[in-house]
Amino acid sequence: MAVQVVVRITFLLLLTYELAEAAAPIAKPNCSDSCGNIYIPYPFGKTTGCYLNDWFKIVCNETGGSPKAFLHRIGLEVLEINITDPYNDNYFWNDPGLVRVNMPIISSNCKNRSSSHIGGVNISGSPFFFSSYRDKFISVGCDNLAIMTGITPMMVVGCKSNCVDKSMIEDIKLKHCSGNNCCITTIPPGIQVLNASFRSIKEENKTSEDCKFAFLADDKWLNSSTKDLSYYVQFLEYVPVVLEWTAAGFINPNELKRRNSEGYPTLYGAQYYYCLKGYQGNPYLPTGCQGELQLPTSFHFLAYSSSFHCFNSLILFTYINECESKTLNDCPNKSDCVNIQGSYHCNKPESPVKPKSPVKMAIIVICSSLGALFHFTIIWCLYRMIKKRNKIKLKKKFFKKNGGLLLRQQLSSNDNNVQKTKLFNSKELKNATNHFNKNRILGKGGQGTVYKGMLADGRIVAIKKCNTVDKGNIEKFINEIIILSQINHRNVVKLLGWCLETEVPLLVYEFIPNGTLFQYIHEENEEFQLLTWDMRLRIATEVARAVSYLHSAASLPIYHRDIKSSNILLDDKYRAKVADFGTSRSVAINQTHVTTLIYGTFGYLDPEYFQTSQFTEKSDVYSFGVVLIELLTGKKPVFLTRSLEDQNLSTYFIHSVKENRLFDILDAQVRKDGNKHEVMAIANLAQRCLHLYGKKRPTMTEIVKELEGVQKVYPHQPNFEEFDYVRNEEMGPWNDISILSRSSLEIGEPSS
Repeated sequence: MAVQVVVRITFLLLLTYELAEAAAPIAKPNCSDSCGNIYIPYPFGKTTGCYLNDWFKIVCNETGGSPKAFLHRIGLEVLEINITDPYNDNYFWNDPGLVRVNMPIISSNCKNRSSSHIGGVNISGSPFFFSSYRDKFISVGCDNLAIMTGITPMMVVGCKSNCVDKSMIEDIKLKHCSGNNCCITTIPPGIQVLNASFRSIKEENKTSEDCKFAFLADDKWLNSSTKDLSYYVQFLEYVPVVLEWTAAGFINPNELKRRNSEGYPTLYGAQYYYCLKGYQGNPYLPTGCQGELQLPTSFHFLAYSSSFHCFNSLILFTYINECESKTLNDCPNKSDCVNIQGSYHCNKPESPVKPKSPVKMAIIVICSSLGALFHFTIIWCLYRMIKKRNKIKLKKKFFKKNGGLLLRQQLSSNDNNVQKTKLFNSKELKNATNHFNKNRILGKGGQGTVYKGMLADGRIVAIKKCNTVDKGNIEKFINEIIILSQINHRNVVKLLGWCLETEVPLLVYEFIPNGTLFQYIHEENEEFQLLTWDMRLRIATEVARAVSYLHSAASLPIYHRDIKSSNILLDDKYRAKVADFGTSRSVAINQTHVTTLIYGTFGYLDPEYFQTSQFTEKSDVYSFGVVLIELLTGKKPVFLTRSLEDQNLSTYFIHSVKENRLFDILDAQVRKDGNKHEVMAIANLAQRCLHLYGKKRPTMTEIVKELEGVQKVYPHQPNFEEFDYVRNEEMGPWNDISILSRSSLEIGEPSS
């Protein structure tokens, strides 16, 4: 019910605001009343029928940056238009209409100045006059006598400025513009021509080439500036100037009272109009001046029951109360003022002043405090409600962008295996990672960043914050989530759930604590256990089982496409877990390959895939073969030779076998405790996996059988005495093995 009360109050406030706006229009109906941040009251206007005549036509230039308004006939930029002077305390009456414009500065002897307005400004014949009470005539320059020209012959306006060394005074600012390098004077009313002549006071300075300036400027602008005018003026082209304007003869005198307005003659014969006391608006419009409606001055709430289930609200409006205004109340004794509609009088009868009792004062203070608290509570509730609604809209937008609708459709059409995964919310995952704290980062790759997190139930998980998913890849991304959610193999990292209501998708996996196989093979760290030959053989067998499952046992065959030692994780018992399916693809049961852009990691990429762009299950076999020789040799897929050149491990291994140097390239740990027959068998298997022709490579199922049978066939022989090197089988045209070198391999960005 409280929401209904808020809605009622908001509606009444908006209605009040609209009534107040409607009560005092400034432009003709159906006419634009602004140009950028410049308000345009009638008789000014932008289009035909919206202005009095051509003198009052406003051209709104909207090219470039912010819109700028210009007087059509005069060509000066308009800064502000007012029916009356807003800076005058008595602005409800006896004030002329004002328009504030940018006026050029007149300069002399300025050879380096980009432009010089020697001709001045002439607005003769227009309804505009330079304001005598708002504008000042300024002259800047050393030993300079500046005189306004173009006014009546009987009148001379000007001032002179002497030379003074700036080191002799602390600061020459506008308020100090009194004769030293700068002078200022007033101007008479009714002037419509701005021009100036310059003359040196001293004879010896008549040939001086120093810059001299003269201009009119708005007194408000002068007083608000704090810069040294004698120096700063050389960088100015225009300064603000105030013009008075008149629309003489526009309103019939008989209609003035009906419009609650009056006419007022100026000293120079012009006529302008103003609203009567207690009214405001535009006297030049037929609607005239109106009593001003203010925003609500008080609220009254009535509860219909003790449980406050329902409220009614009453908003009171008042006309302008002149008695409460310091500027409008002219009574000698302010307390004698009596307010009436549109005016006031000063004949309030005297009555003894009774002091307010403490009880009444306490009631007033308490009611005011409760009212303020109530308003604050309403505003705070509205803010929270709007913020919550915007957050929900944003989550829906991200959910749709990340393919949530497609995922929901896929979930409804799949079997129950998919339902085992969970749809997490963004708040839960933010809390799990301490708002994705950088200290929780486990690693970064081409597909995203992985964070360590703890769910509310205490489970430790790995949360992958994916990179942005392109619109064209949304369907593939969702398809991969569905496939991964169906994989259930002890040697494949399990997908626990996902979140699509964030800017980028979040995937939640089981946490594997002991890092990657790459770290154990290639990084020297006391925290990493040395991998014995038995551990290496077991890890290779477990990886082969996982990939064989993806190729042949899953509901749809899956090509991993990025098998490498850094994508093989080890759990607390050093069992292998294949991870990172960001580039994986599912294929139909009778499909033999997928045609894609070249994507992979240096050293693991199948050369046949590189040449044909067709990725097959044998491409995964090739990458697995590289992992096997990593386990045998302890070298990286691409490593530096003594000559500081990149060497491809596959090429290096094949050449070493052909030259009967297999024992020389084996890892020290393998030579220490490896079974020579097992090592020979694994080396032979690796050779076959690295065959240039995919059809001659074994399948992952065949590889699993060979790995499982290695230890059964050969008895345990711990030493490498009388080592028989692995036989050389036909490997295909390896003369072109250079295609595997890093310098000639052009592929997509490798994941890490």
